[in-house]
Amino acid sequence: MLSHMIQHSGVTWGWLALAGAGMAVVAYFLGCFNGAVVVSRYILRDDVRAHGSGNAGLTNFHRTFGGKLTAVVLLSDVLKAVLAVGFSAWIASLLSPALVPLSKYWSGLFCLLGHMYPCTFQFRGGKGILSGGAIALMLDWRVALVVWGGFALLAGLTRYVSLGSCWAGLSFPFASGLVYQDTLVTLLAIAIGGLILWKHRGNIQRLVQGTESKFSLHRGGAALKRVAGPADTEAGQDTHPVESSASEDTAPEDGRDPADDAGQGVQP
Repeated sequence: MLSHMIQHSGVTWGWLALAGAGMAVVAYFLGCFNGAVVVSRYILRDDVRAHGSGNAGLTNFHRTFGGKLTAVVLLSDVLKAVLAVGFSAWIASLLSPALVPLSKYWSGLFCLLGHMYPCTFQFRGGKGILSGGAIALMLDWRVALVVWGGFALLAGLTRYVSLGSCWAGLSFPFASGLVYQDTLVTLLAIAIGGLILWKHRGNIQRLVQGTESKFSLHRGGAALKRVAGPADTEAGQDTHPVESSASEDTAPEDGRDPADDAGQGVQP
């Protein structure tokens, strides 16, 4: 048996398939609600994917727009992961408590897929770190401690958010395998961690080359400053674009120059 959780649940394969399909659909479409895209397009009347790296994630949003709306993006990425995992855990508990951990990993995978490849936004989403971190917190405190502890340590010491993100993707399968010792859970964890590393492949290349930029919390709002009028200049406000300090979003994932995408919609 691939999973001792399924074996001990006593639930028939028919019910497992039906429940699994429902969890996957709900989790995916919750993941498709991308806060960075929604806020930038429908509140700021812009598209975060037309700036910087073209990534629809928290870091690129903060670097591009800054301001209090960054908190809205953060909360939306966390909330959708909590709802996706919580809903699946509730459904699984109705079938068998033994299935709850497995259901969390299952829904977590599809929530990340929705976040990274949202069908509602041309399959161009974010890199999944914030949602993935929320999923880890919903799974098990031991898994979260390994993932978040390493992330905070590396990102805090080096100011490379991408380095902490790579640690999260790499350590997640190992921590999950050690905690649950279930083959299917481990395979799902490998898929989740692999997705995160894949989305950060450009960052990994820049880290190796030594060209990755460091994150600075106080910077942001470059797009808003670019469109500031003469009155703002007279008032003494800075109208020049600020230098990008975002570690996670310094260049497009395919290695193109961000300037090539200026004014165009561009995918976490």
